Amino acid sequence: MDKSMMSMPGMVEMDMAMMQECMDACSACEQACTICSMQLMDCAPACMNCADMCNTMMRAMMRMQGMTPASMMAMLDACIAMCQTCMDECMDHADHSEVCKMCAQSCQACMDACMKMRDAMSAMA
Repeated sequence: MDKSMMSMPGMVEMDMAMMQECMDACSACEQACTICSMQLMDCAPACMNCADMCNTMMRAMMRMQGMTPASMMAMLDACIAMCQTCMDECMDHADHSEVCKMCAQSCQACMDACMKMRDAMSAMA
């Protein structure tokens, strides 16, 4: 990690392994949602929005410059909300679509990782 990231408020205490897990979960969710959206089912708009949100969350965590704890937590909350919406939509099709089932599972994993990250940041505040 470069020195500019470590000089940001709260970064010295940040669990970098947890942050990497969150970025990985966002990346996996983005991919699953993109694949699911190609089925052109009712869940496609939610999947596309979730893919975009997960990509944005992941990129913000990789960059970190200009982020404050408050803005990072707001983005984590937005990512959690979008994953919940997508998961709810995909669960309606999960019984007859393995792709929707995989997408819903990926959304749950991303939500879990984002909640873990948010909780850790809240504990540092």
